[in-house]
Amino acid sequence: MSGSKAWAVSGRQDRSVARLAAVQALYQMEVSGAGVDAVVREFRDHRFGGDLEGEPLAAADEAFFDELTHGVVAHQAEVDRAVARRLAKTWRLERIDATARAMLRAGAWELAHRRDIPAEIVIDEYVELAKAFFETEAEPKFINAALDGVARDVRA
Repeated sequence: MSGSKAWAVSGRQDRSVARLAAVQALYQMEVSGAGVDAVVREFRDHRFGGDLEGEPLAAADEAFFDELTHGVVAHQAEVDRAVARRLAKTWRLERIDATARAMLRAGAWELAHRRDIPAEIVIDEYVELAKAFFETEAEPKFINAALDGVARDVRA
C-alpha cells in the first residue's frame, strides 16, 4: 500500500495513526486471508513504535486501533450493508479498490459504534487518509460522499 510515508512523521494524533494502521490491517487481512488477532498482534509486535524507511512512526492509540480493527471484523456484514446502501446501484462493494474498501469499512464502523466521536471528524480523517493513498481527487471525494451518507443513515 502506498501513501504510508506521509504518515511516518511525528506530530500526527494518536488516533489518526491508529486509523491508518487499522486501514492497513484490514487491507492486509483481506489480501492475505490472515485473521484479525494475528494481524493485530503483528502490528503491536513489529509496526508500532518503529520506523518506515528510516523515518520514525508517530505513536498510535493502540487500544483504539484494536477496538476499530476488531469492531470492523465483528460487525463486517452490518458495516458492508451500511456502505452498500450508499453506493450507486450499479456498484458493488467488491468492485471498489481494496484500500478504499478498508477506509469505508473502518469509517462506517466508527460512525455506527463510536458516537462519542463527531461524524465530521470521522469523515475528515478518512478523507485525509484517502488523499495520502490516492493521487487523484476522485477517491477522497468518493470516500467523503459515501461516509457522509452512512453518517446520515446511522446517526439520524
